Amino acid sequence: MKIAFFGHPHAGGTWSVFLELQAALSPQGIDLVWIGRGRDAFAALAASHGDASAPSGFAVGDEGHDDASEARSMLDAVAAVKADAVIVNVAADRVQMNVARYLPASVLRVMIVHNITIGTYAAASALRPHIHAAVGVSRRIRDDLTARYGFDPARTVVIPTALRIEPTPPRIPRAAGAPLRVISLGRIDEAAKGVLWLPGILARTPEVTLAVAGDGPELHHLWNACAPLGDRVRFLGAVDRSRVPALFAEHDAFLMPSRYEGQGLALLEAMAAGCVPVASRIRGVTDAAVQDGIDGLLFPVGDVAAAADALMRLRDAPETWAAMSKAAVRTVRERYAPETMADAYLRLFDGLRRAAPAVAPPLPLARWHFPAGLRDGWRTRVPVPIKNMLRTARERFA
Repeated sequence: MKIAFFGHPHAGGTWSVFLELQAALSPQGIDLVWIGRGRDAFAALAASHGDASAPSGFAVGDEGHDDASEARSMLDAVAAVKADAVIVNVAADRVQMNVARYLPASVLRVMIVHNITIGTYAAASALRPHIHAAVGVSRRIRDDLTARYGFDPARTVVIPTALRIEPTPPRIPRAAGAPLRVISLGRIDEAAKGVLWLPGILARTPEVTLAVAGDGPELHHLWNACAPLGDRVRFLGAVDRSRVPALFAEHDAFLMPSRYEGQGLALLEAMAAGCVPVASRIRGVTDAAVQDGIDGLLFPVGDVAAAADALMRLRDAPETWAAMSKAAVRTVRERYAPETMADAYLRLFDGLRRAAPAVAPPLPLARWHFPAGLRDGWRTRVPVPIKNMLRTARERFA
């Protein structure tokens, strides 16, 4: 079986799905190949030249081509690789998403939904009539799609993104009486990641230090907000993926005050390294990964005081931290193994090959257009502070 994965090599959760699926499905005789479009896809392809271990893939669409022409290039690539199925990642690229509505009827279409935002769900809903099955990377996504967006429960499944556990560097123990070493790692973004809550949390936690790893639009704002905390906060900048396990091994707790997440791979990476997560409680997402009080601590979204209390609990009770650290490693190994994810996708595709449900007929490319869910809507006109307030309230009072 040949499966085309719409996307290209990059740092992010969608590409993690590709890498883990390719490694796990290849021994089963399933060939997974990526198809991306545009400048970034061509750059990724060029970077992989000469690397025998690089995943096979295709970049299509030249600079200056219109969307319909790029869609034609993607359809031609699907035909060229003789793909039996296509995996579409919602909210990754609107042209790639829309191509799903124009694929030949013989090609199975599976959609992966990676986030819980209204915009993501609107895009998923626009594709729903043309998709044979939908995958949510967390329970929350599956529940939202089936309860609120008309998705068929029989064709909507939960398959969490796996985490391949590489040999991790030995943990560097915290010296007796030393500050609790906390790290925040990821995109420095206020809307999703809630990074501007970090200074307020740290201000309430004496004898706690914070390392901020990553880059993003709020970096300068966060740097200014942390200035009064002096050398208790270090900014590490963007870090290479290869450095992530060592960074987590050097820290005691991973602080993730996100407003929303689809799954939170950084959370799992921290747990795999024994770095205890202290994270926002996002229904069906973080509370599905973290057993509060056993392998990590959860606090209400935006509750700075509760987050600070959680860190102080870890600081003041080394035995509690040690137990949670060991439990976190065990949780990831037991529940997020690549083999588990691969088996779930194997069952999904096997079922679709045996009995594919009816979907809407493919649209002719001459009628290329974006449905409402793939176009900018009223949400783009809502001021960001109001969006953030509503998102916080949605999770706090859900």
